[in-house]
Amino acid sequence: MSKPGTRGKIAWSSLFHRLSPYMIRKGLLYLKHYGPEEFLIRLRDRFEPEEVPYAQWYPEYVKHRQLSRKSARPRVPEDAPLISIVVPVFHTPARYLNEMLDSVLSQTCGNWELILVNASQDDAGVNQILQERSARDARIRVISKEKNEGIAGNTNSGIDAARGVFIGFLDHDDVLEPDTLQYVSEAAAAFPDCDLLYTDEDKISQNTAEHFQPNLKSDFNPDLLRSNNYICHFLVVRASLARSVGGIREGFEGAQDYDFILRCTEKARRIVHIPEILYHWRVHRDSTADNPLSKPEAYLSGKKAIEEHLLRTGLGGEVSETSYPGFYRVRYPLPEQPLVSVIIPNKDQKDHLQTCLDSLLEKTAYPNYEILVIENNSTSEEIFRYYKSLSENPRIRLLRWKKPFNYSAINNYGARKAKGDYLLFLNNDTEITSPDWMEEMLRVCRRPGTGAVGAKLFYGNGTIQHAGCVIGMGGVAGAMFVGMDGRRSGYLHKASIIQDMSAVTAACMMTPRSLFMELGGFEEKLAVAFNDMDYCLKVRSADQLVVYDPYASLNHLESVTRGPEDSKEKIRRFQNEIEYMRSRWTDILKNGDPLYNKNLSLKKWNYSLKPFYGSGEGKEA
Repeated sequence: MSKPGTRGKIAWSSLFHRLSPYMIRKGLLYLKHYGPEEFLIRLRDRFEPEEVPYAQWYPEYVKHRQLSRKSARPRVPEDAPLISIVVPVFHTPARYLNEMLDSVLSQTCGNWELILVNASQDDAGVNQILQERSARDARIRVISKEKNEGIAGNTNSGIDAARGVFIGFLDHDDVLEPDTLQYVSEAAAAFPDCDLLYTDEDKISQNTAEHFQPNLKSDFNPDLLRSNNYICHFLVVRASLARSVGGIREGFEGAQDYDFILRCTEKARRIVHIPEILYHWRVHRDSTADNPLSKPEAYLSGKKAIEEHLLRTGLGGEVSETSYPGFYRVRYPLPEQPLVSVIIPNKDQKDHLQTCLDSLLEKTAYPNYEILVIENNSTSEEIFRYYKSLSENPRIRLLRWKKPFNYSAINNYGARKAKGDYLLFLNNDTEITSPDWMEEMLRVCRRPGTGAVGAKLFYGNGTIQHAGCVIGMGGVAGAMFVGMDGRRSGYLHKASIIQDMSAVTAACMMTPRSLFMELGGFEEKLAVAFNDMDYCLKVRSADQLVVYDPYASLNHLESVTRGPEDSKEKIRRFQNEIEYMRSRWTDILKNGDPLYNKNLSLKKWNYSLKPFYGSGEGKEA
């Protein structure tokens, strides 16, 4: 997220400007926890200049959203359902409590009730504010608790008392945008079967003067949710669903909302994401929002929530905390060892193919695989001498494709000849770097409902070549975090956690053979480009997940065999492939990748903000 000329440099002036005794203590805690090397990487992530600074972007975003809403003339549906907003209150500072209340009272949609569950009976200031506010507006209801039952018990009292069709969950010191409930009402009207809705969010300073750290979310992303509670705020759940799952459970202190969300998503008929920043999470020095190391027990509760979710859904698996607090890794079970067919097209390039095969054979720990090398019009003598040596290996089969190069046709041919239950498409210019790469991909790919799995790929210099793909990036589709230092984790650690994406590259991609055949394999009209993107979109259209798994990682030199796309014939072919994608996948290219966010750039690979006029960065088409 750096500006030209600053990539790789920390904005030291900004760093020193922010230093305070609290920040120094916090920094020392991080240094002790992570060690010097990891601490410096995180420091760089935290203070590297943003390509489009959020503090400048946010006012322009609000202006743009308001103008768009005004021109569209949105109306609250006449039959808008009552929304009950539940807020547990406990010794809330007067300013924060009033700002929260004002944000609800200023809603453009008036069909709401606010249920304040007050567990601070001994706080005269809180009691006075609640009495005065509820006396002025009948929509404000106060439930007084003689005993503080914690977040779970207090919230459940609000759920039990709610009269609304939907229940929204708001923290006692946070703030809603004025049109939050109008967006929710419109979404509920558009999708009558929706049971859970959530919005984007950001953080605000204690005095609300500063907006920072936006969480610009994807549409529902089950693998991302198992990696992190990305849904968080603003959460709205159909009241009948909230009650049927048992409300908020005790025993998940610090992650009770995570456990609740997981249980609700398991039962929800439809989950709707509203891609607007409508919730502002106030940051305190002792909160996990500002200092993730302040409440380590919350992360143990999060781990427990995922473990129980995996048991309920029958997926199973081992959950571990990552080095990023609040982010998790799931290792799915592998009770059997099905045959995996590794398909590698090749023309000449003996050295690259040998590097690929040597590393695959020497480093792959998973035992049950076959390798299909598909020869396509090689001319060098050395490659045929190498092929002869390969023929002595019973694990390797050599096939010949005599027609002109067509990546899709060659791999489809290999798939027809494959014996494995799973196909692993692999470029000849890749190099295996970790023993468990194939097993890791298989653990994910064998899950019910998973259609394709892609790996994290690195250039030889340690920078990232692929961390999943976004449709529309660069025009049609593109990989994320290209060129970023591989030691860094990127925006909200998205380069380093398992998540669902619309596409992954077939430079290293696994898919069930049965699904590949059912979907017709790779589209042979796409001879070189976008065939993997097209296949992944077919997988998604079949209601199967496409998963990016960074725990399977390889090196990739990228398109060594094909060479540059610089001839008139290649340029014409590339344009035809672009046109095919634009006509075949019009809706997603027009409406945006549902697993990205409309407020993020389609010209930058690093989850940069999409600029608006007046942001100082120009406008993105």
